[in-house]
Amino acid sequence: MTAPSPQRAAYTVVGGGAIGGTLAFALARAGHPVTVVDTDPAHVAAIRARGLVVAHGESRTSVPVAAATPDEFSGTLGRVLLAVKAQATGTAAAWIAPRLEPDGYVVSLQNGFNEDLIAQHVGARRTVAAFVNIFADVVEPGVVLDGGAGALVVGEVGGAPVSPRVRAVVADLQSWGPAVASDNVEGYLWAKAGFGAMLAATALADAPMADLIDRHRPAMAALTGEIFAVSDRLGITLEAFDAFEPLPFRHGTDPAERDAAFDRLSAWLRTQAKDRSGIWRDLAVRHRPVEVTTHYADVFDHAAREGLPTPLLRTVMDGLRSLEGAPDGMSEARLAELDRLAGSAVPGRPDDQNRPAPAALPGRLPEVEQAAAVRAWLDEHREDMVADLDAYTSQGSASDDLDDLGACLGWLRDWLDRRLGAPDAEEILPRAKAGAGDILVRRYPARDAVAEDARPALLLGHYDTVWPTGTLDDWPFRRDGDHISGPGVFDMKAGLVQAVWALRALDALGLPRPACTLMLNGDEETGSLASHEAIVAESHGSRLAMVFEAAADGAIKTARKGVGLFTLTVTGSEAHAGLDPTAGASAVDELAHQILRLAELRAPDAGTSLNVGVVEGGTRSNVTAGRAVGRIDIRVASAAEQQRIGEALAALRPVDPRTRVEITGDWNRPVFERTEQVAALAELTRRCAALLGEDLREASVGGASDGNFVVAAGTPVLDGIGAVGSGAHARSENTSVSGMVARSALAATVLGALAAG
Repeated sequence: MTAPSPQRAAYTVVGGGAIGGTLAFALARAGHPVTVVDTDPAHVAAIRARGLVVAHGESRTSVPVAAATPDEFSGTLGRVLLAVKAQATGTAAAWIAPRLEPDGYVVSLQNGFNEDLIAQHVGARRTVAAFVNIFADVVEPGVVLDGGAGALVVGEVGGAPVSPRVRAVVADLQSWGPAVASDNVEGYLWAKAGFGAMLAATALADAPMADLIDRHRPAMAALTGEIFAVSDRLGITLEAFDAFEPLPFRHGTDPAERDAAFDRLSAWLRTQAKDRSGIWRDLAVRHRPVEVTTHYADVFDHAAREGLPTPLLRTVMDGLRSLEGAPDGMSEARLAELDRLAGSAVPGRPDDQNRPAPAALPGRLPEVEQAAAVRAWLDEHREDMVADLDAYTSQGSASDDLDDLGACLGWLRDWLDRRLGAPDAEEILPRAKAGAGDILVRRYPARDAVAEDARPALLLGHYDTVWPTGTLDDWPFRRDGDHISGPGVFDMKAGLVQAVWALRALDALGLPRPACTLMLNGDEETGSLASHEAIVAESHGSRLAMVFEAAADGAIKTARKGVGLFTLTVTGSEAHAGLDPTAGASAVDELAHQILRLAELRAPDAGTSLNVGVVEGGTRSNVTAGRAVGRIDIRVASAAEQQRIGEALAALRPVDPRTRVEITGDWNRPVFERTEQVAALAELTRRCAALLGEDLREASVGGASDGNFVVAAGTPVLDGIGAVGSGAHARSENTSVSGMVARSALAATVLGALAAG
């Protein structure tokens, strides 16, 4: 007589994607009752119809499992394998908690650090930690592509000894593969954070992971080094998994050991069926936001508390966010830029001693209580800030209306007196003869500052707008709850209001602040042609500049493209197009040839764009054109590209020798590069934002500002610290009341930090 088979433990897999689907398949195939709960109705319907399918190359295997959406599920939960995206953890845990049996538990089979959040909902006693590194993808509803071998480690939260329930789960999960139990899951999770950062960086380009990691070793080493510097500070013992060995990627490791580890890792990655990361697939195939930016929230928080810089990791996260909805922007040039940020040598190589040390933070962080007090005071005065923006917006200030610009500047001087009191000194630099608004310079003394560098902070902005005189007649300032609209509110009238109220908050609370120079010009929107020399001269005596231009989707701006405005003029010879069609030399034809040549200069991977936006030529359709003009806008992300384009423009020659081509114009603004000092100032600002409970991002943008002139002159710049909103130069221009309060508090906190160090 044959003994009955023992009943297999039942599992509920919440999140039937790549990880959850792979493990649910293995458990079901081994005879375990499995229910998959997933929010995707199509995925659930496919599993019900034909079972859960795992694809291995060309073959497909199916196993029957129960499947339901959260709304359809009924009953209680015992053993739960949680495999949702990190950003869905809170929602999923809240759904699980009321259904979880008293002795049930949740195993966090996710990317990132999610155990604390799960424990907030179900309790630490019912939370089990896990590390999972499975190469798989959902390729269609109900079908998971098996990407090859992986790793799976389960343990109790906080490094407690391996328990019977952990051993039982591991024994069941060995139906998938080499699952193990450990009392150091945290060591695996931090090791994966380093490896995962490499994979995240590869999603910035469209090429195999192994090749990108191999070609960009300096960036990859520096990136993992940032993360492992944090884990070292926390006392984490890193654990190796698969072909990833974390120890060679810590700062100070022998470079030969690191290169050997790179060799082994890239060789192993080339054996995997899946050659691109799930992050890449989310961006390029599924066109949905990535979860990886959530994974590193804890890393950033720990780094901020420990005072450790993470510029490369933040650049990767910012880059991934910028690709959401815009995967065409994937480019290996992004990884080349990471290499540049990392330096020509990875940490620990002998030539490091010849490299300049990273710039120190330019200030000292204030206490959390001080930042909170500033935020609270500004929140109490939010209606006053709105009233000021209303009054300021109601001042017409079109760049080409000198009368309106003069009246607006007069209003500003009176308003500044009322809000900040009389300055130590004031200068008005006339610019009417140049057809531009005057420049206002006001100097305010330091108060209780102890910083060794006593030079003033330059608070830079402009009061002109692109909106023509009369716009206010049919589009005045409007407020609808938190939403504010009106000509110039985003670019950049709210920014100036925020700057002034930041100073006012520090004064009202009796908090230290550095000496400040407020400088406002009246021709920024037309290129600062009459003001840029004065701005550069002022910056030479300044410690740094804070440019209160609008934010980039909430991010500060640490790099801007240089802008060139050129005119291509072609001179031909006129003739009757019908009676004597071969006698003339068409300037329009020649311009067309030149436009095609100019198009070849574009280099998207290097950040170079070129647009011939206006074309004019000829007099009549029956006359061979004697003259044609093309107006060109060029944006470059590096000085090298600026030089290349300049040389190419100078080398233009006519295709038709009977015509003549001439290039006029110049570079309107130099490239704003993310120097070490700019990066240090951005890091200080990010830490100040963290004190206020905000996760501040940085961005590289194509538009230019007066900050371009200042950075090129050698003074570090914090740009884009102004309004949060959108619609610059459009009728949709808007900002928010809450954004004004938050950004004013951030500016005040940064100024407080500058006063302290």
